[in-house]
Amino acid sequence: MFDIGWSELLVIVIVAIVVVGPKELPRLMRTFGHYAGKLRRAASDFQHQFEAAMAESEADSVRKNIENIREGLDKPVMLPKKEGASPPAAMGPPSMVAAPVAAPPPKRAPAKATAKKKPAAKRRKAKS
Repeated sequence: MFDIGWSELLVIVIVAIVVVGPKELPRLMRTFGHYAGKLRRAASDFQHQFEAAMAESEADSVRKNIENIREGLDKPVMLPKKEGASPPAAMGPPSMVAAPVAAPPPKRAPAKATAKKKPAAKRRKAKS
């Protein structure tokens, strides 16, 4: 976290010995260790509470998704078609909605040929 190497720690210890004195240094270090431990415990407790809240919120979102899926399964997939009614938009894309079967178109008589026939004399000349 703090990028402190051995050389920086040695400088801090020498300054502490000069400023505080060798007799008071053990008491100062003990007090410092006591407060550092309290700070670590508080940070750890905060981290555990935060992780628990995140897990609970994730569990709530998963639970809501499952409930939405279950509600969707309870609804009928296809409803009977009413005369003259269009399919509801909530039913899904048009490919999933059953369309009414239409009667086939009436059969028509074959179309008459409109091409003009060549006279018989011209046909004979074209064949030879």
